Amino acid sequence: MSDRDESGATERPRTAGAQLPGGSRVVGRVAGSRRHNEPVEIAPLWLRAAAAWSWRLIVVVAAVSLVFFATTKVLLLFIAVFLSLVFTSVLRPVVNALNRFIPRGLATAASIILAFAVIAGMFTYIGFSVAGQWDKLVRQFSQGITTILTFLENSRLHLKITNASVQSWLDQAQQWVQNNSSAVASTALSSAGSVAEVFTTLALATFFTAFFLTRGAEMWAWFLNQLPERFRPSWYIGGGVAWYTFSGYTRGTFIVAASDAVLAAIGLLILGVPLAAPLAVLVFIGAFIPLIGAPLAMVIAMIVALAANGLVNALLVGVVIALIGQFEGHVLQPLVMGKQVSLHPVVVALSVTAGTLVAGILGAVVAVPLVAVAWTVFSRLRTVDPPTDMAALEELVGPTEHPAGEERDGEQA
Repeated sequence: MSDRDESGATERPRTAGAQLPGGSRVVGRVAGSRRHNEPVEIAPLWLRAAAAWSWRLIVVVAAVSLVFFATTKVLLLFIAVFLSLVFTSVLRPVVNALNRFIPRGLATAASIILAFAVIAGMFTYIGFSVAGQWDKLVRQFSQGITTILTFLENSRLHLKITNASVQSWLDQAQQWVQNNSSAVASTALSSAGSVAEVFTTLALATFFTAFFLTRGAEMWAWFLNQLPERFRPSWYIGGGVAWYTFSGYTRGTFIVAASDAVLAAIGLLILGVPLAAPLAVLVFIGAFIPLIGAPLAMVIAMIVALAANGLVNALLVGVVIALIGQFEGHVLQPLVMGKQVSLHPVVVALSVTAGTLVAGILGAVVAVPLVAVAWTVFSRLRTVDPPTDMAALEELVGPTEHPAGEERDGEQA
């Protein structure tokens, strides 16, 4: 039976919530009005919130895992699309410039042919350079190894490694190759298959690049039109900032890599290191692999310098490459890329490490641009709460000690 007020009007049953320890509440109707066997909710608020977030996180992790699994099944196609986006971002300014004088289709064909001609000419020059200096480099490398062995023998370590020991190691290696000839042959066949996959991937990437350069805007408009109208603004904004970040990262990395290669070539020529041009190209390629590409190129350049000119020259090459790396990190990167890719070095290191563990060298190459794109899209589409007013918060909850004992306004907080 419901309660009545002084006027005799019927009053509706009211709900009440009793406070329990830990922030939980007993939700139900007032005493005498709760139905028989009606459930009483006693779960704390924090537990309900944690459960709600947990199943959402499980769904997100499952979706990401499904994407990675599907990518592994069509890895060649993924690489082709990624390369085509890289080629498109690099060649689009060239196509736009040529499009002022010739139709866009011809401008696209001319830019792709020009790019292939430059790459083919570069590798041809490298091949002839290596072939012309190979015999001399082998002799110098042998002399350098002998110098190192002599130095180790005369040092305090007294590590004696004779030519007979080296020859014994070579004989053992030759014997291993003979005993495992079938495995070597299968590896060679798999390498031949890998070469075919590389050419197939490049062909697909070139095909996609031609369409992206010629009709990329029309393809993007067609995709947006397939979405429900309420979703189009978000996809338009997200796609715009994603392409801005990816193209900026790719073009910036290309410019930085070319600058590093030119500086490395100048330094190697000054130091008299042979194969300066191939080593400069190696530095150019290594710049596309964050964190590990430049040190690897430095080690190879130092080995060549050691074989050709001795230990002191190798150390000087290492110093030159290290200085180029510092110039890149503190001058070229901020100047060329600006704020298009603003990732903390810790995030870059984590991305490269995770990418390497997941997909090897390919993962190391694609991890940073993908993380940069994802973070930029998230930052652009999210709604940011206003910054915390620390003075008002301290007045509300009272003074507390700040992390790491930070000082504020000249006093210990």
